[in-house]
Amino acid sequence: MSLNARTITEPARPIDVIHETDVLVVGSGPAGLSAALAAARVGGVDVTLVERFGCFGGNITTVGVEGMAWYRHEATIEANGIAREFEDRAFAMGAAVPESQSDSYEIDAEGFKVVADLMVEQAGIHPMLHRMFVDPIMDGDRVVGIVTESKAGREAILAKRVIDTTGDADIAHRAGARTRRTPREEMMAASVMFHIAGVDKRRFVAGVAADPQTYADWAGNGEWDIETDGKEDAMYSPFLHKPFARAVEDGLIPDNLSTLAGTWGAVHDSGEMTYMNVVHLPGLDGTDPDDLTRGEIDGRRHAMHAIQALRQYTPGCEDARLRNFGMTLGIRDTRKVVARYDMTEDDVRRQGRFDDSIGIFPEFIDGYGILILPTTGRYFQLPYRNLLPLGVSNLLVAGRSSGGDRVSHAATRNMGCCSVLGQGAGIGAALSLKAGVEVDKVNVSDLQAELDTQGVRYR
Repeated sequence: MSLNARTITEPARPIDVIHETDVLVVGSGPAGLSAALAAARVGGVDVTLVERFGCFGGNITTVGVEGMAWYRHEATIEANGIAREFEDRAFAMGAAVPESQSDSYEIDAEGFKVVADLMVEQAGIHPMLHRMFVDPIMDGDRVVGIVTESKAGREAILAKRVIDTTGDADIAHRAGARTRRTPREEMMAASVMFHIAGVDKRRFVAGVAADPQTYADWAGNGEWDIETDGKEDAMYSPFLHKPFARAVEDGLIPDNLSTLAGTWGAVHDSGEMTYMNVVHLPGLDGTDPDDLTRGEIDGRRHAMHAIQALRQYTPGCEDARLRNFGMTLGIRDTRKVVARYDMTEDDVRRQGRFDDSIGIFPEFIDGYGILILPTTGRYFQLPYRNLLPLGVSNLLVAGRSSGGDRVSHAATRNMGCCSVLGQGAGIGAALSLKAGVEVDKVNVSDLQAELDTQGVRYR
């Protein structure tokens, strides 16, 4: 190893190839888990799923975002497919309850770890947990595998097809694909999810009934200052802001916490109140480990202040205590690839339609100060081209890092849409192998026929 004032040079060293596979999916959030399951269900291909944490599920399990489809109302039209299966399987296994503001299930973050384990096992997917992606393995401009880091050191995994579902386009970025990163000051706020226990459900529910909140109440609350199209304003929302505002006004918590506000998911007979989404951290870049360090520490501190305010000002929460935090921060916004087709604001607001559609998503926009709920049956399609990054080959990118502009990201970054994109990517990767063609040459009719087989609505 040579040293100078600013850098070190690592000596060249061989890295053992420990595994080879047909389809390699990196990252197991809603997009990655869906991609792996979809590829395996095509049949005839070996599928491997790599995850840096000790469980599958990503935002659902490691962050604790349990409301995967809280946008769903009576007239909502969706792709269904694996995204809906996550909810149904979780409910059937006792790991979900009805969600408080929609026609969906709130998925239990801990219980879903077991649900995901079972789905992966039943699909015959090769699981590889506790491995952090380090670098792509390249053959010219082709991504042909990855290098991982773990307790075992550096290891190489080779693959015939690779799907990047890291959330931050990590593989695509390091492979030389064209990417964009939102400026730090414009990034959507990160979240610290937590659950509390010790809540008197009867008194809490009575308090909510006495002072019901609507989406109109979100206005004027820092990160929650939103634009709607009007139809949402009178709808019920499990919104919490008044306890935190009173706590700041009375000097109980620091006045720099004036943006504390958000929603709760479910309150249980056991006294647990789950999916507390009230801590938001603006100006934090999820690709910067120093920002992540600050966010984890500050976010936990803010959550404890939030619990203090709930104890003082919310009926039924007088004896509330912290039950647990999510395993990591919830990141909404970092890098996106530049794709063969980038989604636009017009697409998500005006029901975009595409010949190579791989699924649909309701007209649900949540971010950058906009909230549009899908209550009128409107939806947009998602094109296969959106998964194909420019600048590299043999790589599909699915999830919140797929191509799109600012407002389209506020729609496509949502977990239900990430799952739709992931399922399309998994099918595309598997079919390209079976047909002996590159991922960008997959026959759209064949792809859509497999979507039909897997129960996905794409028109």
